[in-house]
Formats: sequence, C-alpha cells, structure tokens
Amino acid sequence: MDGTHWMYVLLVLVTMPPMIPNSALVAGAGALAAAGSLNLPLLIVILLASTVLGDMSMFWTGCLARGRALRWMSRRQKRRSMLDWAAERFRRYGVPSVIAMRFVPSGRGLGGVTAGIVDFPLRSYLLGALAAEAVFVSCTLGLGYLGGRLVDNTVMVVCMGPAVSVLTASTVMGVRWAWTRWNPRPASDRGD
Repeated sequence: MDGTHWMYVLLVLVTMPPMIPNSALVAGAGALAAAGSLNLPLLIVILLASTVLGDMSMFWTGCLARGRALRWMSRRQKRRSMLDWAAERFRRYGVPSVIAMRFVPSGRGLGGVTAGIVDFPLRSYLLGALAAEAVFVSCTLGLGYLGGRLVDNTVMVVCMGPAVSVLTASTVMGVRWAWTRWNPRPASDRGD
C-alpha cells in the first residue's frame, strides 16, 4: 500500500469518531488534492461516509443507552431539566437542530447521543447528519483545495490545513466577541 492509501485510511480514522478535532487534516487533504497527491472525488466520498457513520454511531449509542440514561437523568432535577430542554429543541427545530449541533464544540458527539436518548426520529437524524456533514466536508475540503491551488510551495500546502483552522477559529471567536459586546446579557441572566 503506497503513501496515498494510508492518507485515506488516516482520514477515516480521524473523521469517524466525533470527539477528535480533524478540520486541519481535512483542509490539508484538500490542499494535497489540489497539488495532485490525492483524488478529490474519492476524498469527498470517503469523508462524507466516515463522518456520517461516526454521527450515526453516536445516535445509536444514545438509543441503546436510552433506558439507563433516562433513569440517571431523572435522579436530579437539573439533569432532567437539561434533557427536557434538549428534547424540546429537537422537537421544535427538527432537522435544522441536527445540522446546527454539528458546528457547536462537542455537539457532534453529545448531540448525537442526546438525539438517540430523546428518541429523535432516525430518518430525520440521518437527513440532518448528511446535510451537516456535506456542509462540513465541502467547506473544509474546499478551503484547503482552494488554498492549495493558490500556493505552489509544498511546505505552504502542508501548512494550509492548520492555517484554515486558525482562520476559522479566529473568525468564530471574533463574531462571538462582537455579539457579546453589542448584545450584553441582562444582569438576571448572568446570575448577578
């Protein structure tokens, strides 16, 4: 097996489990595809399949643990309230809630388990997971690919993935900072 095959295997191993940060590697793979080292259509298929499989494994974990989880959550009012809040969001927003949780830190794993626990419909969850992962894969891989097309230097191509991750994280933090600056929470929400 040559080096490119191992890259595909590595991508599956880091994109299937939901708790592993993988954006830099996915963007780097896009840059390598732009350089001709990896096959872009194959990357899209592999990444979409592995991320959706990872999401579905978390959903099924929640389904399998439903009885125990509900008993444990019911022991304390605060836990039960959190579960009720999450269940209400799934009921109210449906598929868009599944898509949104993909882009919240730890939302892919914890959201999937919660969806299974609260008995969110399987077909709706699968549809949301497919849509969310299609957005993630196309944006992250696409940014890396675009960066790889704009840069000729091999070292710069390899650095493209981490650079995209830093840029994305900085943008999110900047938007969050601006939002809290211009929309301060009332004192009652802060616990003052």
